[in-house]
Amino acid sequence: MKVYRMKKVSIEPAIHAAAPNYKALVVSCKLTNSEYNAGLLQELNAEIEHFRTRFLLTDINKLPGIYEMRQLYRKLGKDPNRYRPAAESLCRRVLKEKDLYKINTLVDCINLISIHTGFSIGGFDLEKIDGDLFLGVGEANEKYDAIGRGLLNIEGLPVYRDKKGGIGTPTSDEERTKIDLNTKSLLLIINSAGGKIGLEEAFEWSKRLLIDYVQAKEIVHYQI
Repeated sequence: MKVYRMKKVSIEPAIHAAAPNYKALVVSCKLTNSEYNAGLLQELNAEIEHFRTRFLLTDINKLPGIYEMRQLYRKLGKDPNRYRPAAESLCRRVLKEKDLYKINTLVDCINLISIHTGFSIGGFDLEKIDGDLFLGVGEANEKYDAIGRGLLNIEGLPVYRDKKGGIGTPTSDEERTKIDLNTKSLLLIINSAGGKIGLEEAFEWSKRLLIDYVQAKEIVHYQI
């Protein structure tokens, strides 16, 4: 059996210059993915209905987690109304009563965590990542094939890179390291541009969902 060490994730100075309190929670585990899980979909639908009773569309860009990430985008020169953080896009979709894209159980778990916490989350197939990760700022003409979006202009976006290039931004992850039904090892990054408040609670929420719905084991986490 191949053994994968926990990836080291580092934040580059350019990110801290724009968001001094930037923190991220890094989670790794082994798992068994599936096309769907009826229990998870029931829990996801309940969360969506609860969310719709609490918020209006005009509230979304002010919610903790989303607001701070939008501020970071602006400081880096990126328009957050054109390139929305993933958590904001999900929450807006919920309030517009549009169905969430159903990809697989693990992606459903990540969507549920993001709606519940307000944090934009990167979910990657650990086996597809080449080396450790660094969070920096996207450059002009940097190639990035975003999942479901095609080529994405990541200039000015926070971007996680491995040895081969970008794999994730708080707006969209990259095709090369995406989760699929063959994913056996997960790297999850919960992003907070506003500091550490809420991150450990987000981990406990994530841990429960991963254990309950994708049989996660050997769960390791740390905060950067």
